[in-house]
Amino acid sequence: MATEGPATRRVRVAEHPRLMKLKEMFNSKFGSIPKFYVRAPGRVNIIGEHIDYCGYSVLPMAVEQDMLIAVEPVETQTLQLANTNPLYPDFSTNANNIQIDKTKPLWHNYFLCGFKGIQEHFGLSNLTGMNCLVDGNIPPSSGLSSSSALVCCAGLVTVTVLGMNLSKVELAEICAKSERYIGTEGGGMDQSISFLAEEGTAKLIEFSPLRATDVKLPSGAVFVIANSCVEMNKAATSHFNIRVMECRLAAKLLAKYKGLQWDKILRLEEVQAKLGVSLEEMLGIVEDALHPEPYSPEEVCRCLVISLQELRTQVLSPNTQDVLIFKLYQRAKHVYSEAARVLQFKKICEEAPDNTVQLLGDLMNQSHVSCRDMYECSCPELDQLVDICRKFGAQGSRLTGAGWGGCTVSIVPADKLSSFLANVHEAYYQRSHRNLTFEKQSLFATKPGGGALVFLEA
Repeated sequence: MATEGPATRRVRVAEHPRLMKLKEMFNSKFGSIPKFYVRAPGRVNIIGEHIDYCGYSVLPMAVEQDMLIAVEPVETQTLQLANTNPLYPDFSTNANNIQIDKTKPLWHNYFLCGFKGIQEHFGLSNLTGMNCLVDGNIPPSSGLSSSSALVCCAGLVTVTVLGMNLSKVELAEICAKSERYIGTEGGGMDQSISFLAEEGTAKLIEFSPLRATDVKLPSGAVFVIANSCVEMNKAATSHFNIRVMECRLAAKLLAKYKGLQWDKILRLEEVQAKLGVSLEEMLGIVEDALHPEPYSPEEVCRCLVISLQELRTQVLSPNTQDVLIFKLYQRAKHVYSEAARVLQFKKICEEAPDNTVQLLGDLMNQSHVSCRDMYECSCPELDQLVDICRKFGAQGSRLTGAGWGGCTVSIVPADKLSSFLANVHEAYYQRSHRNLTFEKQSLFATKPGGGALVFLEA
């Protein structure tokens, strides 16, 4: 249940090779053994891209890849973080003086986001320190939410050390808010699925209030993740936050056009809710109210009857001050059409007609076209990979995650899976000599995994 906290399981560490290896590394690093372990999964978003921060529902599932942290509370106030991957250097700081540098999305800052989020939620000022060893097997910057999984894992670690109780929903909301310490203006999908996921089912995640509904995926198909091997770090690039701002501006212009109090409106969903119309009707209003040509900051000001100074101080975020063009029509078209596709996807899963897999594939294909052409969050490698996946048997394929790199997700009939994997591997990975340390994880079938957990040694 979402009202309960994440489950705690007793395990025999010796029977779990990954936990055993983590325990041994922890011992050689800190000279002691962990008190407990926490895991939080990554996710694949099946459909509903770039709409959570606009207020709309999304349809992700957790993957089995996760962040795993071994933890030992200590008497001092020092927070010591280490990573099993030598690429990520050790870090230590005072637990009561957490500084998060937005200019550098270093790995430990994501841990600090989760830690600080819990600290601030409870208003705590005298926290005990801890030793933590982090082990992640989610490919980084791949659109499978490795950074949010680390934030969630750190939040759950902190709550567990403090002996506090929070529900999965509360944890998801705190972690979604706290990831903004690093400058990512996300919408909360990644943290929600990391806590609310259940094995065997995808979830429709709705916001305000946050809730999750099971979506049973068709048994005759498999979802396959393929990594384009192009890395994109949301916190290090401005694309993501510019899209968030374009959606906000589009919402304000649509609200002004319809005579609503635009200055209070932040999300495209709020415009629809206030007007009490359907998503299809909103698409018509976009056609009437916005033009396909990009808007300059000056034109936005003319539409809203405000000064450039007011636009910069009251509307734009600090990292979008210097943007010269805003594609408001295209972004709003994507969001309203993608929100409708999510609801259609869920409805098809529930009704389960004979051609379910084909219908779901069509929606995924439409989603990719919209992400590519209207939201412009694809890249040539993702487009190539999507084409290859469709060529070799996927009924539908699309980019997943923020885009500009990362992964695709494809729906593949179960009887075509082995030939699909072999052909895509040859066509995309071998021919282009994409030689990866994460080679095994570049292309894999996945099924819905469970959410965040605490492990105690039995």
